Amino acid sequence: MRRKIHIFLLLCAVLMATDNVRAQVIVDESFEATGAPVASHRIGYAGMVEFEGEMIPWFVLDDVYCFNKLEVKSTRKLKKYYKMVNNIKKVYPIAVDIKKTIDKTIAHMDSLPDKKAKDEYLKQAEKDLKKEYTPRLKKLTFSQGKLLIKLVDRQCNHTSYELIKMYMGGFKAGFYNMFASLFGASLKKEYDPDVDDRLTERCILLIESGQM
Repeated sequence: MRRKIHIFLLLCAVLMATDNVRAQVIVDESFEATGAPVASHRIGYAGMVEFEGEMIPWFVLDDVYCFNKLEVKSTRKLKKYYKMVNNIKKVYPIAVDIKKTIDKTIAHMDSLPDKKAKDEYLKQAEKDLKKEYTPRLKKLTFSQGKLLIKLVDRQCNHTSYELIKMYMGGFKAGFYNMFASLFGASLKKEYDPDVDDRLTERCILLIESGQM
């Protein structure tokens, strides 16, 4: 079964240091997870700039995210949180790479003269991507695969189903989604940073800012 879900995720891909973590988790009697950060900043030196006839240092302020303390009421939920963080760290880079691949593919297809040339390019791209992504996707667990489907939506602003439909047609999109449903997954699954995926969004923001 795991091998089949890896193959399925590969088809989707064709189309388209945890030290600080422990400091943010407190075991308590309640569980609260907010996805709304309060932004502060860190300073990065960017060189010298002239100001009123003098050369002064120029500093760029990078976003740093400060969240309310995350409280969990049991060791089981604490372990679940750490597992989620590890899954995100493993899957998020793949979603980022998929977004880059899709952007590159679209840009190249837009430069091609006709449908025939675009179809030939997609066939070759599929072969290249299978070679590139197969080793990475084979290492994913089922839960990581389902997470990847959501993160593709986050990065691309389109679900995996929509991406397949755009580039391979509605029939294949429906077929692949039906295949995914056999494993309890859905290519139509959307990323919800405000409710269902607020804790995931929190982790990703911390990862993107270098805080996790």
